[in-house]
Amino acid sequence: MALRTKHTAAPLNIFTIMSALARKERAHNLSQGLPDYPVAPELSELLKEAVINGYNQYAPMPGLVELREQIAGYFNRIYHSDYCNINNITITPGATYGIFTAFAAILEQGDEVIYLEPAFDCYLPAIEINGGIPVCVQLEASHNFEIDWQKIKDAISPKTKAILINTPHNPTGNIWSKKDWDTLADLISDKNIYVISDEVYNTILFDGQQHIPGYLQERLHGKVISIYSFGKMQHITGWKIGFCIADETITNAFRSIHQYLTFSVNTPAQYALARYLELPKPDNEASVFLQQKRDLLISGLAGSKLKLNCTTKGSYFQLFDYSALSSLPDVDFAQWLATTHKVATIPLSAFYKTPPGISQIRFSFAKEDAVIKAATDILARL
Repeated sequence: MALRTKHTAAPLNIFTIMSALARKERAHNLSQGLPDYPVAPELSELLKEAVINGYNQYAPMPGLVELREQIAGYFNRIYHSDYCNINNITITPGATYGIFTAFAAILEQGDEVIYLEPAFDCYLPAIEINGGIPVCVQLEASHNFEIDWQKIKDAISPKTKAILINTPHNPTGNIWSKKDWDTLADLISDKNIYVISDEVYNTILFDGQQHIPGYLQERLHGKVISIYSFGKMQHITGWKIGFCIADETITNAFRSIHQYLTFSVNTPAQYALARYLELPKPDNEASVFLQQKRDLLISGLAGSKLKLNCTTKGSYFQLFDYSALSSLPDVDFAQWLATTHKVATIPLSAFYKTPPGISQIRFSFAKEDAVIKAATDILARL
């Protein structure tokens, strides 16, 4: 008996496909956001310490108290607030899980969810599997993927239950300003609409940009769940540790689902991260480190046929237009680039349900400098 697919997303996502192709072709892999440089040595030692010290059994369902305390202190300090505490922070096995569980807690069958394309590929299935109806608002490449607020206003209906946003944005690198948050508040502060705010790249911003957390928006109090990722913050994507911050009502609803999905999260990793957050280090460490890599990528392609339309403001990623180089559709172009020239990227169409035919590809610069240099040397000669 065949089972019904509960979502309309691709059966196998392009990230899996391109990473497999990169391995097969031994290509320089600038596709998936998988950092290939070592983690902080202190983290490695603290993980070992956790196991030796007996942190090997189930953690409390919301997460280790010491980790939630460290997150609260860190976020309150960097965002100049006293909002965070152990009761509104929940540790999750990654941010994708957090997004899915937030929808499971909020949505009823037939509720509409507005989301903005290009969008990370987990969004659509997370909405649909939980009974929601996705309502797409496309960000226009010709306007540097800036938000068209009239389109969002027009998309709101009596059935709208949530809006899903992403800042810093994957794949465009755009960030939400205070004006953006205020405009959203103008539209929904008097409506029963929640905001799922994917903020996993909150510590990776460039050129002096500042992140503005969703959970701190006073006019949206009680409506926002902000989702974060230690995988991005500390370049440890394989640890699969994230967390959510929301007010008590949303947190309780979230935890009521969370406790029956996974109950608790990797205890040794939680211990290691709690201890690591105690160590003195610059708050902008990740931003400085990755801005150098972004700039290395951009400078390496400065004389190439790949066109930079807008410099990324945050995240691991940079878009380039390849229309001066090829007329191939972007999936075909990305596959040709990997097989013929041994550089793996991600086609922008992967971030759309119905791709608009844009000749752009996404590069990840969360890579060793030698990998970026080798890839850009090849691309600059095309």
